[in-house]
Amino acid sequence: MKLVAEPITEAAFAPFGQILTLPGEPGRVDYSAFAENRRPGKAEVCFRTSLTAPTSLPLKTTVMERHAFSSQAFLPVDVARYVVMVAPDGAEGGPDLAGARLFLVDGGTGINYRAGVWHHPMTVLDRDAIFATVMFNDGGDRDEDWTDLPVEVELALA
Repeated sequence: MKLVAEPITEAAFAPFGQILTLPGEPGRVDYSAFAENRRPGKAEVCFRTSLTAPTSLPLKTTVMERHAFSSQAFLPVDVARYVVMVAPDGAEGGPDLAGARLFLVDGGTGINYRAGVWHHPMTVLDRDAIFATVMFNDGGDRDEDWTDLPVEVELALA
């Protein structure tokens, strides 16, 4: 299976989450309304930064992950371009690859995955990238679900 990256738009990404547009002029942008914590008990806010090395496309993958109880926001700190692969839930609880999409995102745009959205680990292009990430964790084994895909998926720019 092959997914070709398409430019990210609010409408196309809406089933999977929100686009986080960084301020273009002085002032604040509040993304609090996008934060989801679906746990019945208390969960700690996980606020971290990460350095991710670039990957060349095409890339072949056989895994996806999700955070069943938490949204996960990525805000670019020092980023060129990156791609995000997402998929809705399938009938049997894993990702529905028939609905999978691959989006190309510029380094001035962040993303927020809705709780429970299947996604491929962050894939950055061009150079090392630094992101700030915000999500909720309770330290349990469901903070992060991983699954092996039934087919190999190739991520490509064209």
